Amino acid sequence: MKKVLLFTAFICLIVSCSKSDSFSADDDMNVSLKKAKAEPVMVTVPFKADFVGTYMEGTGPYAECGPCDPENGECWGIVFNEGGGTATHLGKCKHYFEFCCDFISGIYPGPTEYMKAYLIAANGDILYMECAGQVITGRLDYHPDDVNSYFKDPFVILGGTGKFKGATGSGYTDDYNRDAYPDNSFHHWRGTITMIKGNR
Repeated sequence: MKKVLLFTAFICLIVSCSKSDSFSADDDMNVSLKKAKAEPVMVTVPFKADFVGTYMEGTGPYAECGPCDPENGECWGIVFNEGGGTATHLGKCKHYFEFCCDFISGIYPGPTEYMKAYLIAANGDILYMECAGQVITGRLDYHPDDVNSYFKDPFVILGGTGKFKGATGSGYTDDYNRDAYPDNSFHHWRGTITMIKGNR
């Protein structure tokens, strides 16, 4: 009887050691998986920005944008615009635009394709963008009475800093200029933005 009990105890000891080794190996594997760096997950979400700007001093003819020759139907110049508003994923933000434009046809940014455009979040993160199209004289039915020109053009998101690093996206502007001063340019941008999940 004693021999049977000793034999049984010996078998149990071997089995328990075997299971312990097995769990240890699994634990090592789990630790390794936890230490492995996960790839960032990109998500596409709606993007909305509403902001108001002021045309700054210095806006006017600029040789590096192209010739200013009204008699031949063109006058290329530089436009500076800055202000602020709100945008999804930025909250309260500021904007800065600097681009070439033909003051006769309204086409921008023109043959040089020069444009510097970005939104700055309150924490300093920057979202870079660009757009191209044409400013059209007049107003649409839903615009305020003092609107003198408008532009509905595509925009593209070009990445940024902080949580906007690697961001992409696109959409359309619905903007207009008013006779009001100093806040005379009104911007309404709608589209989507693709960014790292968790950075929203």
